[in-house]
Amino acid sequence: MAKYTIGVDFGTLSGRALIIDCASGRELAESIYDYPHAVMDRTLPDGTKLGIDWALQHPQDYIDVLIHTIPEVIRKSGVNRDDIIGVATDFTACTLIPIKSDGTPLCMLKEYESEPHAYVKLWKHHAAQDEANRLNFIAEQRGEKWLQNYGGKISSEWAVPKIWQVLNEAPDVYDAADKFIEAADWIVWQLCGKESRNSCTAGYKEIFNKATGYPEVDFFAALDPKLKNILEKLGDNITPLGEKAGCVTREMAEITGLAEGTAVAVGNVDAHVCVPAVGIDGPGKMLAIMGTSTCHMIMGMQEKQVPGMCGVVADGIMPGFFGYEAGQSCVGDHFSWFIENCIPASYCEEANQKGIDIHQLLAEKLNGRKPGDSGLLALDWWNGNRSVLVDVDLTGMILGCTLLTKPEDIYRALIEATAFGTRVIVENFRANGVAVEEFYASGGISQKNPLMMQIYADVLGMPIKIASTAHGPAYGSAMFAAVAAGKNVGGYDSVADAARTIGAVISENYIPVESNIDVYNSLFDEYAKLHDYFGRGQNDIMKRLKKLQLEVSDA
Repeated sequence: MAKYTIGVDFGTLSGRALIIDCASGRELAESIYDYPHAVMDRTLPDGTKLGIDWALQHPQDYIDVLIHTIPEVIRKSGVNRDDIIGVATDFTACTLIPIKSDGTPLCMLKEYESEPHAYVKLWKHHAAQDEANRLNFIAEQRGEKWLQNYGGKISSEWAVPKIWQVLNEAPDVYDAADKFIEAADWIVWQLCGKESRNSCTAGYKEIFNKATGYPEVDFFAALDPKLKNILEKLGDNITPLGEKAGCVTREMAEITGLAEGTAVAVGNVDAHVCVPAVGIDGPGKMLAIMGTSTCHMIMGMQEKQVPGMCGVVADGIMPGFFGYEAGQSCVGDHFSWFIENCIPASYCEEANQKGIDIHQLLAEKLNGRKPGDSGLLALDWWNGNRSVLVDVDLTGMILGCTLLTKPEDIYRALIEATAFGTRVIVENFRANGVAVEEFYASGGISQKNPLMMQIYADVLGMPIKIASTAHGPAYGSAMFAAVAAGKNVGGYDSVADAARTIGAVISENYIPVESNIDVYNSLFDEYAKLHDYFGRGQNDIMKRLKKLQLEVSDA
């Protein structure tokens, strides 16, 4: 009898559940639920104002995803719940929640409803940059060897800077929080009633190392003596990926429609679960998960210290390999900004008349155009730079605009900028001993925007393989759920087995166009000059402008 698993992907704006057949990988049904609170970047629900670079969420939205999506995929698929052998989840990261010892988020307590620091800090909460800068300076001064496992810098997006910001700006919240936990682990706790900490977020976002553990307490005390107890708030029950965290509780069974006792996999990160979904089961194969941001995942047999990467973690993607991560902070968000703010009404009317979306119209207007013919070059830092500069205070730029510049010219320049940013990451890995021999892409952009994927192939000079599933994270999570359940009940013994059996890409690849490669090599050389000039301290105009913005807004 067929067996099934459910993967639930918690994204930036919504959650998606997907149910698959464990043996074939066939997708039976999906369900999407938009977060009612979305991303809170200006005010809390009660109107309390937030500062610049804040990005918060409400944990109730995550529970609502489970309540709405899981029953719907069960209903749509017609599957008997007793044949569903496992459920797994993935999350954006670092997405951090201050909680009480029983798992209750502080923001759900009445006394903290108006306190911003009591809410979930989303991955793109960048208001802890001062703490990140200070942390990196102190770690470097102390000669902390683990720093190089994170490319030489800890990002403001990660856990320790965010927790330190809470201590600095709301010490009562820091004291009231018995624990700080990744949303990826919190939602698993809600499903199975047991706390666990997954090795992926612990390694990449909480500075945990499989061999050496967390940094010494003396380091945290050097940041601030009050941080000496931070490890008590993070916890040390680190569980490997693919393991079973527990079983669905009676309460969660009642509200989700799952059978009580269904296996629940430990938490995972949205980018990392995508790797086996495309059939990757070994080193040298880079996967770019392209959404609001892009994460670049690759595995190796050795631990290499690569400047500007997000991290290298033993078993961080799949057991038995060192998992490397890099990323770009602004990709889908980049194009959304452009569409929402820079497209004339006439273009929108034309798209409506033709019955196509605005991206298709812009691609149509660019049909037949050649690389470099617009005279434009852009830097893709609209939301800061994650890799390889690790600096959220950098901002975007377009160079070469004239009175003849058209919206489609700018659109293409922005696409090219993100492709150049990815090439910087690829070349950086190669230069530091991590082979990048094949390139894969997953996520909505990879399947919906042929223009963009062809530009990426041309810029990288590599064929690009596209995931066969449109729902990489949810599909990958469903695979991990099958591993957590185990082969004896219809799942798999290992993530690698699942990847080889039901991971897949579409048959057509994007092949580089030879005539475009030389032009893009020349444009990339110019991009690299701008990248280093504005990004490595030769000209800090972007930071000076941002500082002025803060001063004026606070006045």
